[in-house]
Amino acid sequence: MTIEDDIAFLQRVPALSILGREALRILAIGAENRQVREGVSLFSEGEDADGGYVVQEGSFELATRENEKLDPVVVGPGALLGEIALITQTKRPVSAVALEPSSVMRIPRQLFMKMLESDPTAASRMRDSLAARVHQTAGEFSRVRSALAPARK
Repeated sequence: MTIEDDIAFLQRVPALSILGREALRILAIGAENRQVREGVSLFSEGEDADGGYVVQEGSFELATRENEKLDPVVVGPGALLGEIALITQTKRPVSAVALEPSSVMRIPRQLFMKMLESDPTAASRMRDSLAARVHQTAGEFSRVRSALAPARK
């Protein structure tokens, strides 16, 4: 893939497309492409997360030891794994194992943060997107709380 192909690919990732072409160019140039064989772990639950991964080809099963009874989630091309790890230090909440030969684009947190620092417009877009998502999540929590609250007399 060329840099232009990588930029075009990143433009199709919803959480990244908001950043704009120049910000995506920086990410495409600095990102690391990795091949992952079938059955190989991309990362494990509980590991320190130092960036995110965008699935380019193939698929990954995401699972956690804590919820073994739940069906694992399967993600494919265009999925962004570790979005929060792009902006803050965190641990991996799940494990990701390749279900087939796969490729990913690894975006280190340091690269992502430098891109935001150098592009105030991209940083504003990211802030606004995160704020909207936090607001939406808070509303969803409120609706669940109301639904679970005992009926008032």
